[in-house]
Amino acid sequence: MATERKKLLLRLDPSVHDALARWAADDLRSTNAQIEFLLRRALADAGRMPGGAARLPRRGRPPKQSPAEDGPAENSPERGGSDAS
Repeated sequence: MATERKKLLLRLDPSVHDALARWAADDLRSTNAQIEFLLRRALADAGRMPGGAARLPRRGRPPKQSPAEDGPAENSPERGGSDAS
């Protein structure tokens, strides 16, 4: 069973928020995910990460599989597709 995530209102200086949002975009994360990532890293660096803390969920697309594992691609000649995109 997944535990409910805590909600938190955070007030930031607008320039700090803008810098954080740009950093998050560079790392392909939401601003919220970036804040949690940075807080977890700071807790771990300080030796204060609680042992019972759940791992961050993997976000985004799953990793690509090799063609041998995946079978023919949808647009491959084997599936009746064309090579042109």
